[in-house]
Amino acid sequence: MPQENNIKLSIVIPIYNEEPYLKKLFKELLKYFNNKSTEVIIVDDGSTDNTQKIINNFKKEKHYFFHLIINRIEVNSGKGKALQIGIKKSQGDYILLQDGDLEIDTKDSSEMYQMIKSNKEIKCIFGSRYLSGKLKKNNYFFNNLVGKINSLIFNIFFSQSLSDVHCGLKILNRSVVEKINLTVNDFGIEIDIASQIVRNNFFIYEYGVSYYFRTKSQGKKINWIDGLKSFYYLIKARFFDNSTSTNISILYSIIYMGYVGSYFGMGLGNTLFIIIFAILGSILGIHFKILSSTVIFLLIYIGSLFGKGNGTTLSVVLFFVLGIFIARKTKKHFLNTSFSNYF
Repeated sequence: MPQENNIKLSIVIPIYNEEPYLKKLFKELLKYFNNKSTEVIIVDDGSTDNTQKIINNFKKEKHYFFHLIINRIEVNSGKGKALQIGIKKSQGDYILLQDGDLEIDTKDSSEMYQMIKSNKEIKCIFGSRYLSGKLKKNNYFFNNLVGKINSLIFNIFFSQSLSDVHCGLKILNRSVVEKINLTVNDFGIEIDIASQIVRNNFFIYEYGVSYYFRTKSQGKKINWIDGLKSFYYLIKARFFDNSTSTNISILYSIIYMGYVGSYFGMGLGNTLFIIIFAILGSILGIHFKILSSTVIFLLIYIGSLFGKGNGTTLSVVLFFVLGIFIARKTKKHFLNTSFSNYF
């Protein structure tokens, strides 16, 4: 008879050339997670320094009670790939994703775990380096700016209010992990995780954490190129990784919102309004499927029948707002029915 799984928490730690920090990391794990109901899964992503030797020596330690699992990827494949491997190996009711570079305090990891397991309504918590009054050390303006811009774009695209989508510290309930299918292999994995969680209608809670930024000379891996690539992953996650019905809704909304834009301005200004409204339509199409969008479009058309000149423009805007309101109510009404895919 197979033994019942008694693992409550799986800690997945991707590492790459983290030799200077590993011994301290192990001490932190002993301090906050040293129990038999925890497993620590370290995935070495093709390190070329003494990382592999150090983590193998951890198994010789006599004072740890958690289950220690070490995986090795022979060729460096990216943080995302390492996380995917670690998550697939995990057995716990909760999966804690934590970087191995100690930029985030392990004490905060423990606090997030205590929080999520004590409240069954919470299914996932993201750490945030921009919340709370905890200790921070960060003198890299550009990285900080890109992180905040990406979070803003993510919030617009996915109707969220996250302050730090890129924070590497996250804890997920097993039910969340079973719903997502991660495919991004590099640092874009943070956007991949967040977008799939939102798509599956899980609410993301945030918890303020301490942050001790490392410089490139101290082993910082992420750079400005990763920052630019993150914009690509945001576009991909929002406008391409969708169901067929959502993609049709996006196209449909682009067309009718372009029609709305045609009521504004003249000449070149009119063209710019059409483009701007078409972009807004692409975002609307994400949140409203065909029938909801048809409600909005119908009311816009009715509005266009009233008034002349600026009066028509005002009427179109008012009926557009009314259409959004009615579409939201309609969508909410059909949310948990067999018609939800159409609204």
